[in-house]
Amino acid sequence: MLCLWFAELATDRVCRRELGKSWLCEHTVKPIIVYRKVKNAYRLSCVNGAAKEEGLSPGEALSDARARVPDVQSEEDIPEANESLLAALADWCDRYTPLVAVVGDDTLLLDISGCAHLFGGEKAMLDDCLNRLKLQGFHVSGAVADTVGAAWAIARSDGGVIAPREQRDALEPLSIELLRVEENIVTSLMRVGLTEIGDLLDRPRAPLANRFGEDLVRRLDQALGMEGEPISPRLYTPALVVERRFFEPIAREDDVAAVIQSLSENLQKELEKRQEGGRAFELVLFRVDGVVNRLAVGTSGPIRAPNLVLQLFRERLKTVGDELDAGFGYDLIRLAVLEAQCCSAAQLNLEGNSHHEDDLAELVDRLGARLGLAQVSRFLPCDEHLPEVQSALVPAATVRENALYWADVDGDREEEAPLEHPLRMLPRGEPVEAVAMVPEGPPLRFRWRKASYEISSSEGPQRIAPPWWRSAAGVRDYYRVEDREGRRFWLYREGLYGGQNEVPRWYLQGLYA
Repeated sequence: MLCLWFAELATDRVCRRELGKSWLCEHTVKPIIVYRKVKNAYRLSCVNGAAKEEGLSPGEALSDARARVPDVQSEEDIPEANESLLAALADWCDRYTPLVAVVGDDTLLLDISGCAHLFGGEKAMLDDCLNRLKLQGFHVSGAVADTVGAAWAIARSDGGVIAPREQRDALEPLSIELLRVEENIVTSLMRVGLTEIGDLLDRPRAPLANRFGEDLVRRLDQALGMEGEPISPRLYTPALVVERRFFEPIAREDDVAAVIQSLSENLQKELEKRQEGGRAFELVLFRVDGVVNRLAVGTSGPIRAPNLVLQLFRERLKTVGDELDAGFGYDLIRLAVLEAQCCSAAQLNLEGNSHHEDDLAELVDRLGARLGLAQVSRFLPCDEHLPEVQSALVPAATVRENALYWADVDGDREEEAPLEHPLRMLPRGEPVEAVAMVPEGPPLRFRWRKASYEISSSEGPQRIAPPWWRSAAGVRDYYRVEDREGRRFWLYREGLYGGQNEVPRWYLQGLYA
């Protein structure tokens, strides 16, 4: 576990805003304090190194700090800005491992199991991380240890790398406050003379739990590795990841596209071994100044062809446009498969071309990459008897091709002629005033939207009724009618004469071309 502690995150944010990201290497600042309201009183929440040299510390009253150091620069804390900055730092730490967790408001935990050898070892990895963060203007201390508790405590003391199974010796001289227990427990321990973690290591666990609570024993065992403590990464772990690092940063779009093509070819080999295809891909661009850009695309079906992946990201890059600023260039580009699905080999037609469904899926993917998959919809049949609800608009990428057609349950049974819906269907039937020669006959004239229409010919009725297990209410008789000027309408009468319900009423459902 690698723990990074940003003790002066709020004051570093102020300095980066006023002096630039490289202020830590170029400027010497005056005392800066950040305060927030605690129980109707303003107290210091963060102080920089110059303020600490003047004797200020977090928790003091703002009025006392201003009285002791009149020239101190003070600013009210903005927790949302600190959270956003810490989240950006977590994105940046993704260059070392995809398992990054945010703990509290000033700490990051990285699970670097199996990753350290890529950077020359744990010590080289920690030094590289700390140096890069210093160049970006952050005061940070870090530690590497076998357990979360040990890394957390050592990062707040001297920092460094603790060899495997040596966290006990490293924890002995540290203060009880670094065990991550509540303040009242720390006060109780110090009251009886237990001030260091080493004072607790050889003591029986049962008396400690009875007197100071089980949380103390649990934290102690977690720090020593006697009890597991998993972390919760803030981002979903990809199924497959490939990346490319650059000695000299790249910034041209053509260079980025060439890297995507190359990384896609590497992904294709791994996906073929698994007999899978990607349904969601993510491109992560790490700028040299610490900014991380993420672009994601989805597909309507599993794919692994490099040219298709590149084509989707080209469409996505066109959508982003000027919002994606390369700055001084990218020193790391990563391509990940967020979601994979089984993808067996498909047979092409005799001409060696793809099927029509494949072309349609490719079109959906391209439109989805540019507009968003949720914005590309298609009609899906619904098992309903009413015409206005027999189809629904759903995201096209979530619908399989065989779901767009009704299954033939009984091939020997003669199917009824399909109901010819008009080209223009109204969302719901609009009431009309109709006059018929006989109660259950076709209409002779009707009035719709304050206009009267004389009917010259009609066809019908065609009855639509609900299934037998539903209420008999809602029986409709549909008519296709044409007025004297050639306009054609689709009318229906809802209800039956002679029943106990209300008098049947007429509605307009649609208009023909």
